[in-house]
Amino acid sequence: MNLILVIIVFFGMEGATWLIHKYVMHGFLWILHRDHHDHSNEGPLERNDLFFLIFSLPAILLIFYGVKNNLSYHFYIGLGITLYGMAYFLVHDIFIHQRAKVLTHTNNPYLLALRRAHKQHHKHLGKEDGECFGFLWVPVKYFKIYFNRNKE
Repeated sequence: MNLILVIIVFFGMEGATWLIHKYVMHGFLWILHRDHHDHSNEGPLERNDLFFLIFSLPAILLIFYGVKNNLSYHFYIGLGITLYGMAYFLVHDIFIHQRAKVLTHTNNPYLLALRRAHKQHHKHLGKEDGECFGFLWVPVKYFKIYFNRNKE
């Protein structure tokens, strides 16, 4: 049952990420997210990286509380959030934005579609008129580009 809770939270985070990205990061906290779009901050870190701290805090608190209470369900919710955060870091920062040069020449249709959707998101330098706010879910039109290419 605990594994099911972790999986539900992990995939539920996709919806939370979409909402937070669209309405918080492209809303009242645009001041922190803007440099991720316009690359106005020089150096290895961006103000946008502060979201890591903001979003990890609930997971840390849930895990801590869950451990103190004999591995209550709070622990498994925190674990699901943490695993999603790890996936986000690996895919978004490492694979998509190439903070480490890994999978630079992949032919995997899903990864190519994911990278394309994110590129479409970043073509908008302002906080308005954005698209593709999710992370792991890719709109079907990007899948079609790369899955059809592999069938030819």
